[in-house]
Amino acid sequence: MACNCGFNSNPSFVRHICRFIGETVTVFTESGGASGCGFTGILISVNSNFIRLVNRQGSAPASPLIGPDCKDDEYGSKGCGGGVGNLGFHHDHRGVGSVCDIPIRQIVAFCHNAV
Repeated sequence: MACNCGFNSNPSFVRHICRFIGETVTVFTESGGASGCGFTGILISVNSNFIRLVNRQGSAPASPLIGPDCKDDEYGSKGCGGGVGNLGFHHDHRGVGSVCDIPIRQIVAFCHNAV
C-alpha cells in the first residue's frame, strides 16, 4: 500500500486521497454506462496518475479437513473431502476478486467516511 504522490495531478487532491489508503471509499468518474454508478472498494495505492481499488475480495480458502460444501457430486457421493486428488478444496473461480485502476484526471467525486 504505497502513496507515490508525484505531482502531475492536483497535488493537494492526491495528498488528500493518500490519507485513505487501506479504507473503503467510493469513487465516481467522468464516464457513462455502468461505470457512472461509481466504484466502491478498498484503496490500496495512489500515485500521481492512478488510484487502485480492490473492489471485490476473493473468498477465503476452503478447509482441506472439512471440505467445501459437502454437496452430492455427479456420482451421488458426498463431496466432503473427495478422493486423493481432491482433498476437499473447493475450486470456485468466481471469488478471486478484482482490482480497479482509476485515472485521477477522471475522478469527479471521492467519497469516504467522515471519521
